[in-house]
Amino acid sequence: MEKLAKMALLVDFYGPLLTEKQQNVWDLHYQQDLSLAEIAEVEHISRQAIYDLLKRTERILTEYEDKLGLVQRFWVEREKLMEVQALLQCLNEQDYSGRAAWERHQQICTMIKDVFINISTG
Repeated sequence: MEKLAKMALLVDFYGPLLTEKQQNVWDLHYQQDLSLAEIAEVEHISRQAIYDLLKRTERILTEYEDKLGLVQRFWVEREKLMEVQALLQCLNEQDYSGRAAWERHQQICTMIKDVFINISTG
């Protein structure tokens, strides 16, 4: 996954755990596309301090993911839901008269149960 996309997901999941300053600098750099020098001017600190803060924030976000695994779990559950969607698209009204439809139905139910178990234990 592209680094920027990965960092964006990490901020989506763990952003509220960051300090206000970390959130603000992150937003200015990654969301508003300001340069380090521009952020340094806004924040009244050095460009190096902004760089260090961003690197520290990236490390903190990565550590949260390493410990909690919410982003990884999100991707796993998303894949399961995509499989469920694909299975559902295969069904039509006539399918329920045969054994193959029943087996697909059972597979869908098992996958949905799996998703709910993972959500409730998180």
